[in-house]
Amino acid sequence: MLFGVNVIKTLLLVLLLMQPLFAHAGEVTVFKLDKGLSSSIFKPMTSPKLKSAIAFIYDVNGESSLYEKNPDKSAPIASITKLMTAMVVLDAALPLDEKIKITKADIDRLKKTRSRLRVGTSYTRRELLNLALMSSENRAASALARTYPGGTKWALVAMNAKARLLDMSDTRFRDPTGLSSKNVSTARDLVKMVLAAKSYPLIHQDTTTVSSEVIGKGGRKLRYKNTNPLVKKASWTIGVSKTGYINEAGRCLVMEATIDNRPVVIVLLNSWGTLTRIGDANRVKKWMERANLPSIVSASVKKFPT
Repeated sequence: MLFGVNVIKTLLLVLLLMQPLFAHAGEVTVFKLDKGLSSSIFKPMTSPKLKSAIAFIYDVNGESSLYEKNPDKSAPIASITKLMTAMVVLDAALPLDEKIKITKADIDRLKKTRSRLRVGTSYTRRELLNLALMSSENRAASALARTYPGGTKWALVAMNAKARLLDMSDTRFRDPTGLSSKNVSTARDLVKMVLAAKSYPLIHQDTTTVSSEVIGKGGRKLRYKNTNPLVKKASWTIGVSKTGYINEAGRCLVMEATIDNRPVVIVLLNSWGTLTRIGDANRVKKWMERANLPSIVSASVKKFPT
């Protein structure tokens, strides 16, 4: 008998909980695609668990933030710098087919990084742009700045001036490669830089190229790959991409990408693991795609008739 009473109580409780589903015909249960991502319903339940110390996700069309994690914290940006180096070089309208010789001045004496671009070899400005942006070649970026009108000093003046023009008030450039930890910015500022870089067709092309070749010393072919493995993934639609790494900056990644027909800028700085920034980017993608799954939003529902 006790068992029967418990069953009856359970059934009554279920009926009370399901009351909204048995409302009068005049009441509606609304099904909609939650595009907000930052709405009070969506965000607390599904915010992505990003491991990067600094992160910012920006909705381009909506001109609004979808996710923020220390967006205004100043931090070294490593080779993300090369996006600005490329922009000022292209702004100067220098001949892209001009041959530029790699010199001892292009050797990295700060971090002692290696390069396959041997001193004495020559490459076109177009090739150096490609290598600097796609594979983050430091000697390529150094040579581009060194051959800027007035030399590296004036290239840096132009880079900082362009940062001010883009309202990147918390950004400073001290070298054109990103090897200096004094090249600093914030995630919020970098969104502006990525959007500006997107307007340069060559930057779009070079940062999303999977691989390319140049002729090195002795006629030897040198093959370079993109430092962002996501550019070769069919599931990603990327407009601009740039990675960066020095000890002080950690592993960094900025991208302009279209996720589920929604253009966004993703900024990930100071990721602690080798693959963390890539993992975080994939987590952002999954998070946004799940936002388009139908979610039930209950309208006001009347009580059962008495």
